[in-house]
Amino acid sequence: MSALDRLAATIEARKGADPDSSWTAKLLARGPEKCAEKFGEESIEAIIEAVKGDRDRLTSEAADVLYHLLVMLAARDLTLADVEAELARREGTSGIAEKAGRK
Repeated sequence: MSALDRLAATIEARKGADPDSSWTAKLLARGPEKCAEKFGEESIEAIIEAVKGDRDRLTSEAADVLYHLLVMLAARDLTLADVEAELARREGTSGIAEKAGRK
């Protein structure tokens, strides 16, 4: 099991936790919109570090992005496995063809 799989499992386990005892539970209790907002904030921070070229800071911010992506997905009852299945469906398809085929 990868670190990302373990993180996804931890987030899932925190869904019913006390918001006073878990940052993840606190985010989830605030609703999908707040989870999406936090994901957006972290994404912007990662973009800033990518532009600056600071590898260590980008690595840290990228980890935050992945965490907040998984929380946002959990807030909408989606899982890492759901995303992996979509990636597998797209595997072997050119990005140009895949984008053209979107509805």
